Amino acid sequence: MKTLPVGLQLYTVRDEMEKSVPETLKAVKAAGYDYVEPAGLFGLSGKDFKAELDKAGLCAVCAHVPIAQMLENPDETISTYKAIGCKYLAVPFLGGGERYGDEGFEKIMKGMADFGELCYKNGLTLVYHNHDFEFEKTTDGRYVLDYMYDTIEPEYLQAELDTCWVNIGGENPAEYIKKYTGRCPVIHLKDFVGSKTQNMYALIGTDEATEKKSEEFAFRPVGKGKQDFPAILSAAIDAGAEYVIVEQDSTYEIPSLEAAKMSRDYLKSLGW
Repeated sequence: MKTLPVGLQLYTVRDEMEKSVPETLKAVKAAGYDYVEPAGLFGLSGKDFKAELDKAGLCAVCAHVPIAQMLENPDETISTYKAIGCKYLAVPFLGGGERYGDEGFEKIMKGMADFGELCYKNGLTLVYHNHDFEFEKTTDGRYVLDYMYDTIEPEYLQAELDTCWVNIGGENPAEYIKKYTGRCPVIHLKDFVGSKTQNMYALIGTDEATEKKSEEFAFRPVGKGKQDFPAILSAAIDAGAEYVIVEQDSTYEIPSLEAAKMSRDYLKSLGW
C-alpha cells in the first residue's frame, strides 16, 4: 500500500515548545514522527533551529509564517527557512482587514503573488493554509479559496488544504483534495466533533469571538472525531500530495504530546 510521509504541525505542541525546544522535538520523534511543520522558532535562528531538528532526527518540510512577516522581510524569511531545510512556506491565517471583502484583501493577494514569485525563484513554494471563512462566496459565486487559486499562478501559490476547515466550510474533504490534484502538496489531517459555531476561533487562540466555549465543536486527535480519514488519505495519494501533516489546534485536557502520539498511532493502525 502506498503511503505518504507523515509530519506534525508543531503548533499542536506549542506549549511544550515554549518550555524546551530540544526536549519537545525529541518527544515528537519518539511519538513516531519523522517530519515537522514549524510554527515559530521560539527565539532560535534558522541555523540553530535546524541544529535542534538534526539532533532529534527530524526534518522540517514546511513552515507556517505570518503573512506580515513574509511581506515585511521577504528575503530574510526565505533565507531563514531555507536554512532550516523547508521546501514549502505556508500563509497560516488571514486576520481582520485581510480577508475577501475587506479593504486590504487585494493588497494581500498582490503581496502573496509577489512573495510566491520570490519563493519560486529561490527554490521554495508558497502554500496557503485555509480555514472555513474562505468558503464564503465571491460576487461571481466562487468560493473565496477558489478565487485565490484562480487569481495567483500555480507556480506562485499552491494549496495546503486543512481537512477540518474544508469540512466545516461545507465541502467533502476528500473530494475537495481531488479538485486540487497536482496543486496540493501538503495536506493537514485534523479531526473534530460537533459542527460550526460562532466561537470556533476562540478555540485556536484568536480574539475574534466573545461567546463562552461551546461544547458543540471541539478538536480531536486524528481518528477520534468525525472525519473519514481512509477516504482523505486515499484522495491525498490520488491528488499527488507529498506530505500529510497532523494538526490539533487545541488538545484541552489531553497533554499535547500525548494527543500528537494518539494521532500518529491511529495513522499507523491504517498502515501509515
